[in-house]
Amino acid sequence: MRFLLIGSGGREHALAWALSASPIVSKLYSAPGNAGIAEVAECVPIGAMELDRLVEFANVEKIDLVMIGPEAPLVAGLWDRLEAAGIKALGPSAAGGVLEGSKGFVKDLCAANDIPAAAYKRFGDAGAAKRFAAELGLPVVVKADGLAAGKGVVVAETTAERDRAIDLMLDRPGDELVVEEFLEGEEASFFVLSDGENVLPLAGAQDHKRAFDGDKGPNTGGMGAYSPAPVLTPAVMEKTLERIIRPTIAAMAARGTPYMGVLYAGLMIKDGEPKLIEYNCRFGDPECQVLMMRLRSDLATALLATRDRQLNHLDLRWSEDAALTVVMAAKGYPGEYPRGSEIRNLAAASQVEGVQIFHAGTNQEAGKLIATGGRVLNVTATGRSVGEAQQRAYRAVELIDWPEGFCRRDIGWRAISRKQP
Repeated sequence: MRFLLIGSGGREHALAWALSASPIVSKLYSAPGNAGIAEVAECVPIGAMELDRLVEFANVEKIDLVMIGPEAPLVAGLWDRLEAAGIKALGPSAAGGVLEGSKGFVKDLCAANDIPAAAYKRFGDAGAAKRFAAELGLPVVVKADGLAAGKGVVVAETTAERDRAIDLMLDRPGDELVVEEFLEGEEASFFVLSDGENVLPLAGAQDHKRAFDGDKGPNTGGMGAYSPAPVLTPAVMEKTLERIIRPTIAAMAARGTPYMGVLYAGLMIKDGEPKLIEYNCRFGDPECQVLMMRLRSDLATALLATRDRQLNHLDLRWSEDAALTVVMAAKGYPGEYPRGSEIRNLAAASQVEGVQIFHAGTNQEAGKLIATGGRVLNVTATGRSVGEAQQRAYRAVELIDWPEGFCRRDIGWRAISRKQP
């Protein structure tokens, strides 16, 4: 079968790596791809938001299935356009993508279907938002009602920070935001496949959103992740499925917008009780990297079964080993950062036992590997435990010659600290 993978980040490199090993994939394209993806797929210079060109390419090349990696083209309706052209695609429709495209919609859906989540209100007026936020006290959570590449959430710990976030998110006519109570507990990510009716659990992971060690600094798109996450016990995952995921899928079907594709639930867990923080309509990044390292079943077969509404006939196998990924980012990220620096010695780093390096923001120029983004590399490793995977990943990090980059040095700390007496 001929597959087209949309996207250019670390998530897409991990997906391309897994798809390239599938016995049913005869040809794999990626649009636009990156330097790492180019090692396992044929990259084509079409951007993820060039929807018409993507549909045309898939039609000309007789693509059997399109896997849409990032959220923006999903919310913009790429799935709808591909399917209207007779091309099979995996991902929600634009109507289904509202689960990520509007945080306010998700909060309303939770309230209407008794799905456990934080108390909230939606606002388009800054003054009203500040008054409600003051009632909730500090810290308080302010969320932009739209796509923000994983960075549209502010956990405000001071009045000034709260008011600044509200003003920034409501600086244009028509802007909306959500103000919600701060939930205490431990965050985790849980992933499923949905064919619009059936749900197939994948695996859980734990991300590290803050830029610096000790969970300090600004929120980012993710500085590292590991799987499995000890906080996601079998009991917690079952509660998540029955109280959060399945009611959501049923509600989407009941409103005439069935949800098909990958569904990622961001959870807050306290005393074994999960609450929904947010939904994403795609694999997480960098969670996808650790999931693909643990997946032992054929990814292409699973994606095709999801699209063909055959999930009730599918089961997946997962490695019992742990996987951990460390994001290497350009200094300055998530703020302003330079582009164009050279990365050296990746080959030696890749030789560390259990290590696979996924590219997130790279390009090949005149035989040199060049950093082109904020998050640039995902140094990923497996091990018998999170601790062993961590040791291997950081051993590889030390071998990479990239003075212009930085990374957190404590990825996996929660899982490892649980093992201490």
